[in-house]
Amino acid sequence: MIPQAEALIQQMKSYDPAFNQKMVEDAVEYARIMHDGQLRSSGEPYYTHPVEVAGILAEMKMDTATIVTAILHDTLEDTKATSEDLEKKFSAEVSMLVNGVSKLTKIESQTVEGKQAENFRKLLVAMSEDIRVLLVKLADRLHNMRTLYHIEKPEKRYRIARETMDIYVPLAERVGVHKIKEELEDLAFTYMNPEARDSITNRLSFLRQEGNDLVEIIITELSKIIKEADISAEVTGREKTRFSIWKKMQRKNISFEQLSDIMAFRIGVDSVAECYHALGIIHSHYPVVPGRFKDFISTPKPNGYRSLHTTVIGPKNHRIEIQIRTHQMHTEADLGVAAHWTYKQGGESAGAQADAKKYRWLRELLDILEQDQRPEDFWENTKLELFQEKVFAFTPKGDLFELPSGSTPIDFAYAIHSNVGDRCIGAKINGRIAPLNTKLQNGDQVEIVTAKTQNPSPTWERFVVTGKARSHIRRFIRQQQSSEYLTLGRAMLQKVFKSEGYEFTEKAVTGIVDQFRECKNNDDIFIGIGAGNIVARDVFKAIFPAHKNDGDTVKQITNPEDLQLKNTHHERSGKTQPMPIKGLIPGMAVHYARCCHPLVGDRIVGIVTTGKGVTIHTIDCETLEQFADTPERWIDVSWGEGQDSIEARIGRLMVTINNQSGALGTLSTVIAKSGGNITNLKITSRSADFWDMYLDVSVTDTKHLNNIVAALRATPQIVSVERARGR
Repeated sequence: MIPQAEALIQQMKSYDPAFNQKMVEDAVEYARIMHDGQLRSSGEPYYTHPVEVAGILAEMKMDTATIVTAILHDTLEDTKATSEDLEKKFSAEVSMLVNGVSKLTKIESQTVEGKQAENFRKLLVAMSEDIRVLLVKLADRLHNMRTLYHIEKPEKRYRIARETMDIYVPLAERVGVHKIKEELEDLAFTYMNPEARDSITNRLSFLRQEGNDLVEIIITELSKIIKEADISAEVTGREKTRFSIWKKMQRKNISFEQLSDIMAFRIGVDSVAECYHALGIIHSHYPVVPGRFKDFISTPKPNGYRSLHTTVIGPKNHRIEIQIRTHQMHTEADLGVAAHWTYKQGGESAGAQADAKKYRWLRELLDILEQDQRPEDFWENTKLELFQEKVFAFTPKGDLFELPSGSTPIDFAYAIHSNVGDRCIGAKINGRIAPLNTKLQNGDQVEIVTAKTQNPSPTWERFVVTGKARSHIRRFIRQQQSSEYLTLGRAMLQKVFKSEGYEFTEKAVTGIVDQFRECKNNDDIFIGIGAGNIVARDVFKAIFPAHKNDGDTVKQITNPEDLQLKNTHHERSGKTQPMPIKGLIPGMAVHYARCCHPLVGDRIVGIVTTGKGVTIHTIDCETLEQFADTPERWIDVSWGEGQDSIEARIGRLMVTINNQSGALGTLSTVIAKSGGNITNLKITSRSADFWDMYLDVSVTDTKHLNNIVAALRATPQIVSVERARGR
């Protein structure tokens, strides 16, 4: 037996002497046989990887079925093994779990992102059956990230790291597996921004040498005052991860030197009462930093995390962050939902499984899955649910709902129930009637007013932020549009039949459905005609191929993306560029507003201007207030999908730099390395220390501009960078 397998057996014996050792050994041997001849990028036999994954789960004290699943998790995908084989050799439970973990390899999708979305869709469905599927998947990704350096191609390493940060880190956080989440973040950070990580590492090493004594002094002093209060406690200090330090620098737009809480100190006690007692002792000894106290015991995080957080001016006048929790809370903070999965058999495990299914966020994602038809829509709305910071709001009865930051009463209504959202006509916030686009604040009490005759408004999509609300609104719009297109398309085809002297019948259309790509039935044909994606005469010609009309000009358009409106903006060459904006009438003149410089990726709105056509603004442009009293001039528009042909657009930035030699040169170099080009620069203010300026930068889309902003914020000579609005 390989050393990894022996270590795994010993690890399991340490927390569960009665585990099924034979099943684990059989699983290792089965994996070795099935993966025979397969090698990893490191050159090691492939089967060592699943055994290492099982070792990660054994450190979390997982049950035998989960460990065996980890050992076998790649057999269905990469070998000739079948679900029936696994059920026969091991158990139905193991077979079900392995099947849930296996990737969906044969996805017929047009885009890489579509494949990723479909893969994620299957993972969510499997998770809804048993959350252990996700735990195995997280351990699998963690071991892959630990060995990512064996992959030779830098672009592949970056892609895997990006996927880890986009998918697996948020999922690990949502199920509370903090230990895995932090390691995944740090490993992904290594490949996504190695220079920043190395810089922070070097700085931390320096501080470690300088501040070792200080950490011990703080721990000793905290331990002393807690002990004097007759509380049995364990005080420890830990360094924050490099990625969390970097993220805080980006979020607050500050330099490393300005960070005051690189260390976090933890006080572990025996009971909840002692948590609050210890908090009172700390606050009575040290000045509290206002706005930095959070009580996650009375209001736990969505992933079940519980703790008291406070920041004080502690020993030696150092600002320190302190977390106070019970020992049980600490275990749950590290392992999250895994802490509920004991290795014991029977009732406890079954109860834990039932508890794991109570995750509201998972049900919300599954609801989005049911609403969204296109994988890319599902992917976009899912990421909305996973990434955003949260606010907490209450119903009049006191029920608590957690929502993303920036949520509105519409988001709140959909969080209560999809029917409540669909029927919403108004809202009261803290007893007062408020607009439906009002942003909710922590602690707001929200009462939703509904009516049976109400339907979702397309304008809601402009300001909702939750994936669930957006998916329901889009679904209603799609259904409404489909119904209109269906009626229009049928009428258009009937008109062609009549003009050619034929009687229209549904049966005639049924016979040629398979000749039109992506059409499954008659309704799809009619909807395609009504939407302008299929030419009615083409359908007629397909039904009556022998019919001749010399005046016909037949053209088949089966791809909606082939219909692109033309931008009236001409390049210097005089050529017209495709204008990928949805929601406009063909031939309508289109202009970009100079007040807000809309970019691909921004949420946009069109304003009809007499003699000029439509002007495109960002949804948060201050100029839109001028048109508040003329809603008939507003047009719902969005960016299309033909972004490859979009000419470079201008993004305007408001930048403050240090007044020092080489600062402007560094600024332009950073922008150039990020693929941008400065087209205009205006210095608005000069002082002995700082220069304020506006920069016009040529970029492709919002993501490109955000990457440039992030790169500038990471540059020491740059004091602040914001996107300019209304200039």
